Amino acid sequence: MDSPLILTFDVGTQSTRCLLVRPDGGFEDICQVKHAQPYRSQAPGWAEQSPDFYYERICEAGRAVCGRNREALKRVTAVALTTIRDTVLCLDRDNKPLRDIILWLDKRQAEFDDPIPLYNKLMFRAAGMSGAVENIYRASACNWIAQRQPELWARTAKFVMLPTYLNYKITGVLADSAANMIGHMPFDYKRRRWQGRSALTRCIYSIPQEKLCDLVPAGQTIGRTTGEFAAISGVPEGLPLIATGSDKGCETLGLSVVQSHKAAVSLGTTATIQLALERYVEPQPFMPAYPAVPNHLYNPEIELYRGFWLVSWFLKEFCAKDLAQAEALGCPPEELLDRYIADIPPGCGGLLLQPYWTPGITTPAARGAIVGLTDHHTRYHLYRAILEGIGFELYHSLKQMEKRAGIRVEEIYVGGGGARSNVACQILSNMFGLPVKRTQTHEVSAVGAAMAAFLAQGVFHDYDEAIRAMVHEGDVFRPDPDGHKIYAQLYSGVYARLYPRLEPLYRRISQIMKRSDAL
Repeated sequence: MDSPLILTFDVGTQSTRCLLVRPDGGFEDICQVKHAQPYRSQAPGWAEQSPDFYYERICEAGRAVCGRNREALKRVTAVALTTIRDTVLCLDRDNKPLRDIILWLDKRQAEFDDPIPLYNKLMFRAAGMSGAVENIYRASACNWIAQRQPELWARTAKFVMLPTYLNYKITGVLADSAANMIGHMPFDYKRRRWQGRSALTRCIYSIPQEKLCDLVPAGQTIGRTTGEFAAISGVPEGLPLIATGSDKGCETLGLSVVQSHKAAVSLGTTATIQLALERYVEPQPFMPAYPAVPNHLYNPEIELYRGFWLVSWFLKEFCAKDLAQAEALGCPPEELLDRYIADIPPGCGGLLLQPYWTPGITTPAARGAIVGLTDHHTRYHLYRAILEGIGFELYHSLKQMEKRAGIRVEEIYVGGGGARSNVACQILSNMFGLPVKRTQTHEVSAVGAAMAAFLAQGVFHDYDEAIRAMVHEGDVFRPDPDGHKIYAQLYSGVYARLYPRLEPLYRRISQIMKRSDAL
């Protein structure tokens, strides 16, 4: 008997994919629609997109897959959706967009107009988080809109995440999974609900309670595909849309990481490392653990905002010759560079890179640093140092989370575009001193989203059964003892000391540049 299928949409920054996912973790069909213009910038640092851009890409990908799989569509029992995080828009009383979407990449800053009540201010100061709170306030799109576009903000009936709006466009129901509320929103991550008015950090966000959407647990049916959506997308009408979670959360699930001895590393534009714990454990002081797609789990995560974006930056700024050569050979430029760096020994001849091209919440003064350059280093050494710098930071993050959670990770599962690089995976294995594993597909977010839908449909009894059926071990990279020894010495002796030593200088640079800009 033919197996059931889940029609899964995976909306990323660079592309949108539609996949017909089987219960064995394979795919009947895939269509990827690349975003010719991932975002627009009306001002430096802005990243916006037209309100229905992602919905139109979903419909385009859906038409392609559904149009060439008429018979297979009869086996589709549900729809699942996973999208990028911290991407928001304003809706009026009729759920019509009032302005363009603001993406997670956006770097605009609200004015910090001292909105924090005295008691909260004292509590933040006592925790040493006053700077972090100010940074969160400035980075929250809701605060910028309230300050700069007050008339539009007054007309905003709902302030929602991207998946919430897409759920509405697909089903006519404005609701979302608690596992999608990851971003600059007044959300109680531990209890999986909106913060109450008395919550300590509620004052950071200028969003009235009535502007927030309804929340449901992952695995629950949000609504059913409408006739309007069916006519545009080719997706059958009346299919249940199952609540899942964010792309990173679905990726962690799709990598089989649901136990505390595993960690999920995502080598994407943003690099992350996530755990799966039954206890709520903050990965860093004052930073929440996110609700996982399995409703009994949390995903503590530390994010390196500029992860494999650094590879794109390096290619653009330093590799015109290599880009031309890769085009002539018909291979991705990263594949070509991997050939050149494979024989460079661990540590790049003493060249270390600290990948803080963008400050973090707990490192607000940070800048990037390249340390140890000599006359024998080439651009290929610098490229490998970027991969090692990302690895060092992920290792540093894991050590922090292990200590806070009181656990020991034994296996690393890796996803994201950077996971295609054998060199990057081997660097991670050598650095962590642990096996680094890839699964049978790079489409792990879609596998995780479909897994939640299959479970909701009763195909599997629990996530353990679903993982056994849908996630299959692929390549395994095992640590080289000598390489691990070198990385361990470089980490403890140099990398772990870089930021504490450089942080006062970073602050001094910022002060000088502010005075310079004021002249």
